[in-house]
Order: sequence, then C-alpha cells, then structure tokens
Amino acid sequence: MGTSAANKENFKGSRIEPWKQKELYFLVTYAFVFYVIIIRRSLQLSHDYGKQLFGLRPGWLIPRQLNDVTDAQWRNLRGNIPVLTVVFGIFTLLANLMRAFFNLKVGGMSIIWLLFSLTYLSYLHGACIIFVLSIATVNFLLVKIFAQKKYFPLVIWSYNSFFLVCNRIYEGYSFSIFGQQWAFLDNFRGTFRWHICFNFVVLRMISFGFDYHWRDQDSHFDMEKHCKRCHICKSGKSCYQALQESRPQNDKFAYTTYLCYLLYAPLYIAGPILSFKAFASQLEVTQNTHSVKNVALYGFRWLFSLLLMELMTHLFYYNSFANSGLWKHMSPMDIFIIGYGVLNFMWLKFLLIWRFFRFWSLINGIEAPENMPKCINNCHSLEDFWKNWHASFNKWLVRYIYIPLGGSQKKLLNVWVVFTFVAIWHDLEWKLLSWAWLTCLFFIPELALKSAANAFQAESSFGEFIFREINAVAGAITITSLMVANLVGFVIGPKGINWLLDSFLSKEGLPVLGAMFITFYVGTKLMFHIEEARKRSR
Repeated sequence: MGTSAANKENFKGSRIEPWKQKELYFLVTYAFVFYVIIIRRSLQLSHDYGKQLFGLRPGWLIPRQLNDVTDAQWRNLRGNIPVLTVVFGIFTLLANLMRAFFNLKVGGMSIIWLLFSLTYLSYLHGACIIFVLSIATVNFLLVKIFAQKKYFPLVIWSYNSFFLVCNRIYEGYSFSIFGQQWAFLDNFRGTFRWHICFNFVVLRMISFGFDYHWRDQDSHFDMEKHCKRCHICKSGKSCYQALQESRPQNDKFAYTTYLCYLLYAPLYIAGPILSFKAFASQLEVTQNTHSVKNVALYGFRWLFSLLLMELMTHLFYYNSFANSGLWKHMSPMDIFIIGYGVLNFMWLKFLLIWRFFRFWSLINGIEAPENMPKCINNCHSLEDFWKNWHASFNKWLVRYIYIPLGGSQKKLLNVWVVFTFVAIWHDLEWKLLSWAWLTCLFFIPELALKSAANAFQAESSFGEFIFREINAVAGAITITSLMVANLVGFVIGPKGINWLLDSFLSKEGLPVLGAMFITFYVGTKLMFHIEEARKRSR
C-alpha cells in the first residue's frame, strides 16, 4: 500500500525536486510540533497522576523522579542484565579459548556449547530440564524416522503443536503427575519457567525437522544469482540467506549439534531465531559479516538505547497508566498519547531484549537476523511493519509456514493461518487471537490496493502526484489500523473495542480522530521522503 508510492517514483537525478523540498520542510516542521505537544502533555500526565499510579519505583537517573517498571518483561531483563553479562562473558571467554586452542569445528564446538548451555539451563529450570530434553529427544527421533515420508509435515507439526498448547495449559507440568515418588522434584524448578522459553525451542525443533526433510530436495534458490545481487556475498563474506540455503553434510544433523542448536545459551531465552542450517554452518566457520569493530559499536549503540529507555521510563509513565486502568477515564487525546507511548515503549523494550542476546551471539561467532531493523515510526504498511517487527520470526514464518502453504499465490488465505499460529505461539489468550484476526482483516484492503497500485502506471507528473497522495492516505489508514490491533491485543483486550470506538466517535473524540489521521498522513509522506533519500544515496 504505502510502500508502492516510493517504488513508483522515477528518480531522474540525485537532487530532490523543488516542490518536494518545500513539502519536506513542512513535514519536518509538523513532526517537530507534534512531538513537542506529545512530550509536554505526557510530562503533564505523569506529574498529575503520579500518586495514583502503581508500579513506580524510586529512580536513579533524575533526582526525586520515579521510574516506571510496571512491565514485567522489562523489569526482569533490567534486573538481570549484570548477572547475564557475567555469565555470557565467562561462557564466551571459555568457548573462544577452547575453539582456538583445540581448533574445534562443528562437532567439537557443538559439544562445548552444549555443555555450557546445559549448565545454564540447569540454573534456569532446575529439574525441569528433564522435560526440555525429553520432548526434544523424541522430536529428534521422529525427524530421523519419518523425514522421508510424505506425511512428515503432519507428524512434526502435530507433535510440536501438541506440546506448544499442553505446556501452557498445564503450566509446565508437575512432577507429581508421574507419581508421588517424583513429587520432591517440584521443589527444584529453577528460577525461570521452562515452558515460557520452550516456545522458542518449538520453533527450532520444527526448523531442524524441515531442514533435514528438505536436505536432498532441489532448492529453488539460485546461489549464483544471489551472490551477484548481494553486496555482502559479493565481498567474499556469507550473508544470512546464503548460510540458510547452504547444503550441510549429513553429519551436521547429529544429535549433539541438534541439542546445541535448541539450547544455545545466548539465544535460548528470547532469540532472535535462526534456522538450523544457518546455525550449523556458523559452528564450523564463524560469522564474517561483522568485524570486531562493528560488533563493539553494536554494543555501544545498545548501551545508548538502554539509557534512552531509562530516560523514557523516568519521565513518562505510559505502562503504569495502561495497567492501572486510569486511561478509561481520560479524554480521547490523552488515550491516544498513552496508547502511542505504550507502543513506542514496546518497540524499544523488545529492541533492547533482542539486541542484548544477539550481541552475545555475535561475539561467539553466530549471527542471527536483526529483529528490529527499522523504527516503529518508520513503517506505513502492514507488510512492512511485520517484516521489521520480530523480523527473525517473520523469516521463520515465511520459510516454514507461508511458502509451504503456497506463498503469494494464496496470500489472502495464508495470512490467517500464519497470524493464528503467531497468536497461539505467544499465549493462549482471546485478546491475542483478536489481535491476530484484526490484523488479517486489515491486510485484505491493503493487499487489494497493492495489487491495483502495481497495475497502475503514472503517465504524467500530475498522475504521479495523485498516486502518491492516495498512497499517503492508505498509509494513514494502515497506521491507524495497526494502532487499534496492537492496543486490542496488548492493552485493552477484545472487550475494550466498543469502548474505544465510543470514545473516538463521540463529539469530543472525532476532532482527535481527525487530527490523528492527518498526523499519520503527514508521517507517511515523511517516510516516503526517507525512502527516496535512501534510493538517491545508492
């Protein structure tokens, strides 16, 4: 929808057209004024309601200022960063010393990392590591036994879906259900619920199964053609896609390599997710895409992002507002500000979580896809948003669900399957299913408009202008839809839809709704300029 506008542009030179330059000045000015209003009102709300909110703790960054640590995920990571840094630092040092001293390849490094990872999991899950290893071992046997069968996809999906659901229903199981003689093990369940992390293990088990199932099949991937187009591969390095499409030898599908892949400590808790073939390839030859200098800069950028998050949670109490329910009694303008703030907090939170673990993986020579390659405020189509939000999961979904179901030929049907799986994978909650199905509904008009846009050819400057304006309006609609879907899925729930509509369709809410739409329209056009600037710089 929105992305088509920039793609249709005909760049006849490196200089921006005069009317576009004037438009850009206006758009930047509007954006500046918008954020001044948002920041001032956010500060005022946090000051006025600070005593009525819960989950606020004494801050450290700004004197006499409270810190919003309401979000459990962020609170847990924030509190455990020092411990995780020490643990991964020790593991990294030992692993790299042993790799260099003994000249270890796939088999040796898989054993080294497996031993480290089992030590790590023993601390995290205690006796519950038995559940993890038992389910993983049976999955390995099923893959080896049924990989050559036509019904293999049914076997692997049934097995993994069964445990994905049962793990949540029974909350990780109790040892006492296997007999009272095992009940004492329930006193040694570790510090972290194993069935939460196991969602990522399920994705890896499916990846291993299908990569093994497809190992002897002809790939439609043209490596020679890819290397000519990929700037990374052109330089003699190996990009993630090239690693994923490589043809590993059968000995790389060994049980120790499989377990090492499932339990690899730096990526175990939260990812990012990478395919089995990409992982196994890097055990033999460590990633060469990122230099030591680039990895160090990546770490410093993470520290800067952490400081930005601390500043945000000290000044703006968006999450506390959302959890307290106070926003239900506020004006439509304030509801929009809080909702917008929550979504930006979520983006920065996940960026910090995923980049922290990816940083440690890069230091150890394993490159995983970047999960947040673009800012949440620089996406104006649903497709673009989902390619850049948990991007590694998106790559996994495309490879193991979307393409096997028919890919773009059955796009309208496939998105329902993909997003339903995404919702169930996250948790068994109706609000997540509502979020998934709302997203699918919003996808339908976008796909229809994209299809029409691809068939349209602007034959004049005026036609090009009209096409651009239509796409900007479409982008504004998409951003509004994304906000609604994410607020329903992660804040207000499906029961809050009617309340949300009543608030914004009221006499007081309609002007706010109109201002929101204009703001998103301006934001979309600003994104067009960013895309065009990138194209001119190539």
